[in-house]
Amino acid sequence: MQRHALCTDSGRPFVTTSAPPGSGPERSAHIRTLAEELPRFLRLVQAARTRLSSPTRDRAALLLLNPLARLGPLRQGALADLVHSDPSTISRHVAALVEAGLVRRVADEADGRASRLVITDAGLAALVALRDEREVHLASVTAAWSDDDVATLTALLSRFLDDLAAVLPGYPGTAPTSAPPTDVTPPGENP
Repeated sequence: MQRHALCTDSGRPFVTTSAPPGSGPERSAHIRTLAEELPRFLRLVQAARTRLSSPTRDRAALLLLNPLARLGPLRQGALADLVHSDPSTISRHVAALVEAGLVRRVADEADGRASRLVITDAGLAALVALRDEREVHLASVTAAWSDDDVATLTALLSRFLDDLAAVLPGYPGTAPTSAPPTDVTPPGENP
């Protein structure tokens, strides 16, 4: 996309962008609608989180279990970087997870002075419960949708998130990081 500076009648610059090849007014209208719908989406996600929250569990802390289950043991600083969160916030959440027995600290083999965070069996069970709760909620929301509509949304949302991740400075690659592992089985259950 090319940026062009124009001058208005008042002499002040007005910056516009030229659209990518093959786009036109219809694409611009869709992009405008998308830009208006994304904040609405984020507000609704926050409202759903609030409604589904429980005073007995810290959902923000539980969300840290996913990268630990997917990527294996991580240093606390690496976890903070991965989820784009302040180290002091991560420290507070990790302390709660350790106290709850969902995560444990182990010595870092490369540097004995450091530790890595490892998800426990109880942590995996909590992650599975969170994933199941999310799936029940999404199944309810999309109950009247066709299978094709659900598949289309899933594919396009995954593509959008990958493309968004690719343009974020410092984001670790383009691989999706928000989806919980699908191969996690609660302890004691056979896959």
